[in-house]
Amino acid sequence: MKSLGVALLGCGVVGSQVATLLGTQRDELAARIGATLDLRGIAVRRAGRPRDVDVDDRLFTADAAGLVVRADVDLVIEVIGGIEPARSLICSALEHGASVVTANKALLAEDGATLFETAAKADRELWFEAAVAGAIPIVRPLRESLAGDRVHRVIGIVNGTTNFVLDKMSTTRTGFAEALEEAQALGYAEADPTADVEGFDAAAKAAILASLAFHTRVRVADVHREGIADVSTSDIVSAEQMGCVVKLLAICARHELPGGPAVSARVHPAMIPAGHPLASVRGAYNAVVVESEAAGRLMFYGPGAGGAQTASAVLGDLVTAARNRVAGVRSAGESAYAQLDMLPMGETVTRYHIFVDVDDRVGVLAAVATEFSRHGVSIQTVRQEGRGDDAQLVVVTHPAADAALAATVEALAHMDMVREVSSVMRVEAEGD
Repeated sequence: MKSLGVALLGCGVVGSQVATLLGTQRDELAARIGATLDLRGIAVRRAGRPRDVDVDDRLFTADAAGLVVRADVDLVIEVIGGIEPARSLICSALEHGASVVTANKALLAEDGATLFETAAKADRELWFEAAVAGAIPIVRPLRESLAGDRVHRVIGIVNGTTNFVLDKMSTTRTGFAEALEEAQALGYAEADPTADVEGFDAAAKAAILASLAFHTRVRVADVHREGIADVSTSDIVSAEQMGCVVKLLAICARHELPGGPAVSARVHPAMIPAGHPLASVRGAYNAVVVESEAAGRLMFYGPGAGGAQTASAVLGDLVTAARNRVAGVRSAGESAYAQLDMLPMGETVTRYHIFVDVDDRVGVLAAVATEFSRHGVSIQTVRQEGRGDDAQLVVVTHPAADAALAATVEALAHMDMVREVSSVMRVEAEGD
């Protein structure tokens, strides 16, 4: 049976699981591929460091650059993350004849174009299912299964840490800090949770999803990003009173405009109806809903992170790349023919839920309502809570442009009778 050489870059949580599975499932993988997968080397920072993985210690090397250009390496798995040296190593591997499987969402979202162009020029493949939503198969359905359909919208929960935190705030009424501390204690959040709670992780995934769905290169810089640090228990309670729950959402949409279609990509907390498919996603789980012209609504659900789960997605790509290698074929590469314009966030339309702390005096409600009207934002409902210094208006708007809402909030903040606009949150209804 033909032998294919595999180089593994990184041996952390995911890499160690990949190395283990390559050993324990060696015979089954060979039967599925028609060739054995032989691990040629594992690139790590310090080759002599003890590791809890059952592989020959002689496979470890600190020379990643030398490993990926070896003549006996046919497939390279990159799970070290970050921009450099990952980008240089992937490009070098492709240029020297290896196909690459990567889980590097940050690199794909920042500079995927370079990777795809290098792969195309070298006539090699680049696979990246593990870069978005862990074990959930979402990249390949968008890349292949729905290639004959027109996708209108992709909306999902793509970060398990933030979903755990918001779910804990909802079920136990704990504050953000307490819920985050519990997530860290359980291993759902890093010691430095910035990438998760500030939305950076989800934004990178949104860029990849939008690129695939709309055949347009979307970079992470194109994605509007807001985190969950400002979400309060009051927001959670108010959402429940409206029959909603609060989730950090990645929303990618195609917009049919008079001047031609455009694309938007955004990540932010939002209230969604309790009956929405994403509302029931609990704990650290992820889910992505795809809405397309012919297929309708499709939902993909499962664990969005974890060593074994992500390794499963990596090996799925590895088997495909290996099969293609044996057959002497190459799958389709990047599909970016559409190159649609990005819709500015200010032109994105949605509904809003706003807390306005006000003085409890005659005319305040009318004055606030007038300010909304002056900026073209229509109010759906408004109610006043509390008295005196604790008076608060809770406003829910009809769909409005983000720029119009921002101008309204700015104007409210300068009114004498308004003490503070304490919370602004989007409301994503079915079909928005």
